[in-house]
Amino acid sequence: MQVDVSYGKGTFPIQIRGEWDVSVIRKPPMPIVASSPDAVDRALAEPLGATALRARAASAGSACILICDITRPVPNALLLPRILRTLLDAGMRAQDITVLVATGLHRPNEGAELAELVGDPWVLQTVRVENHFARNDADHVLLGTTHAGTVVRLDRRFVQADLKIVTGLVEPHFMAGYSGGRKVIAPGIAHAETITTFHSARFMSHARADNCVLDGNPLHREQMEIVSMLGEVLAVNVVLDEHRRLSFVNYGEVVASHLQAVTFVQDYVRVPVPRRFRTVVTSAAGYPLDKTYYQTVKGMVAPVDILEPGGNLIVLSECSEGMGSAEYVDAQRRLIAQGPEGFYRDIEAKSHADIDEWQTQMQLKPMRAATVHLYAGGLAPAVRALTGVRVIDDVQATLERCVRESADAALAIIPEGPYVVPVYRPAG
Repeated sequence: MQVDVSYGKGTFPIQIRGEWDVSVIRKPPMPIVASSPDAVDRALAEPLGATALRARAASAGSACILICDITRPVPNALLLPRILRTLLDAGMRAQDITVLVATGLHRPNEGAELAELVGDPWVLQTVRVENHFARNDADHVLLGTTHAGTVVRLDRRFVQADLKIVTGLVEPHFMAGYSGGRKVIAPGIAHAETITTFHSARFMSHARADNCVLDGNPLHREQMEIVSMLGEVLAVNVVLDEHRRLSFVNYGEVVASHLQAVTFVQDYVRVPVPRRFRTVVTSAAGYPLDKTYYQTVKGMVAPVDILEPGGNLIVLSECSEGMGSAEYVDAQRRLIAQGPEGFYRDIEAKSHADIDEWQTQMQLKPMRAATVHLYAGGLAPAVRALTGVRVIDDVQATLERCVRESADAALAIIPEGPYVVPVYRPAG
């Protein structure tokens, strides 16, 4: 028997011995939209808690459309042409429309990568497509301060647009509960000061800052308050199945439409599992999420609930672009030098996180739960030690050794990585 797990732009085969008791953890079968273009057009004409997009655009002088950066497999080639043609048909001028890549503190997407992200050359030829730069002070507008003390600065191109539209993929997120909607705004187009405040340890260490959790999640609460400062915001939300096919699309007021998408997806992505395992194999969801080790941490965190304490977690992630940002590499260096508990003591009192150190903080969860083994074909030998985990060259040999040494033939495999969140629910 063979189980293929997501890896890079393809899959990686895991060979299963006959004597092993293997649980393959996947989403239940999802409905597939018969005609994706028609479904998008229908959604734009039948909004939730808002006016149909064409009617709304008729009274708008300018528009800004947010799209996620290259780390998210949003079907922009499907969404953007239909949104833009609706705006143009309503009488808006192309020069008054901006598509803004919500990079947060990630690097910009440019050149061939931007063309890949947008997915349709007509879009690039017709309207401005620009990147958000969180560290450019002049690009941002001060909106106020949240009740928790976060100073809110957002990209002025979005804030000052008459028509504000967010697009995004709704799937589990290991800090904010679910991606999409309000998250595309904050951190997506937030200033670095705003991002580093609500990504500080006091938010991130909260028990409710977790996958598939909105109620009581301090990051979600902060994002919702930030969105409330903007007035009317509209959103196009999508849900994809394991094969990246469209399963759901809607359009409407950003909070209501995002919540409807969450309600749809939650019973697919949260998979109850009746036992815990001493050996778990997972991925970082393949391309584009597994381009860096920074994003790979999401794959490590998602299965923690079904790991037996002290077990083994094997993670496959191509890491074709290496570790991630220079700031993230610095945080990983501090993790190695200080150890997990020393690193946490160093960050827990900060009012503002250092850039990208929150990902290192999240890595503490799987490190405390299990021995983490990483297979990353694109990771240079010189930086392997910076991962803080055991980097392996042979997945099959590592798997067989883990099963043998655990004296337990039961193991779990999660082919889609962090897009599936297994939840321990003991039988009875």
